[in-house]
Amino acid sequence: MFTGLIEELGTVASVEKLAEGSRIIVSADVVTGDMANGDSVAVNGVCLTALDVTSTSFAADVSPETLLRSTIGRLEVGSRVNLERSVTPTTRLGGHIVQGHVDSRGKFLGAAEHGDFWTVTIGFPPEIAKYLVFKGSVSVEGISLTIAELREDSFDIAVIPKTWEMTSLSTLTAQDDVNLEADVIAKYVERLLEKK
Repeated sequence: MFTGLIEELGTVASVEKLAEGSRIIVSADVVTGDMANGDSVAVNGVCLTALDVTSTSFAADVSPETLLRSTIGRLEVGSRVNLERSVTPTTRLGGHIVQGHVDSRGKFLGAAEHGDFWTVTIGFPPEIAKYLVFKGSVSVEGISLTIAELREDSFDIAVIPKTWEMTSLSTLTAQDDVNLEADVIAKYVERLLEKK
C-alpha cells in the first residue's frame, strides 16, 4: 500500500524486453536508502517488486498484465519516474490509500499555468467514471491528487508548485498516456452494494 506522496523522481537506466514481459532498472538514491530485495515500490503508480537493490538503483520485472494495463511499457532509458516506497505501520497517511494497481490509462490533455500553480486536465475512459467524484481522490502516475473539476470524460486537478517540481507531471506532453487508479474505497462500496 502507498499514500501517493512521491518521495523521489527517479530515472530509468535500462529497459530489457523479455520473452513475456520486461525488466527495468531505475536510478534512485532516496527510496533505495532502506530498500531491500523483495520490497514493494511504486513506479509511476504501479506496484513493482524491487530486485538487485543497490544504494543508487533497483531493478523490477514487469509482467505482461502490467505492460497491458499501465504505461510502464512506454518507458525508455532516460524517462523520469515517480517513486514511492510502500507504507509501514508508522507512516503518516498524508495522501490517500493507493494500492499501485492501475485501473486504466488516461490521457494528459494539458496544463495551464497560474503563477506558480497549475491546473492539469486528464482524460479518462468510461470504465472508471463511476469511481470519480468532485473533490474525491485519484491517483495519476502514482500521485495522490484531488479532483477540482469533473466532466463526463475528463477532470482537472489543481497542482501546487512542489508537486509540479517533484513529479513527472511537468514532463508530460499533450496526449501522453497516464496511469489512473481510482479510490479503492469506492470500488469496495460498489461491490458491497452489488451483493445486497
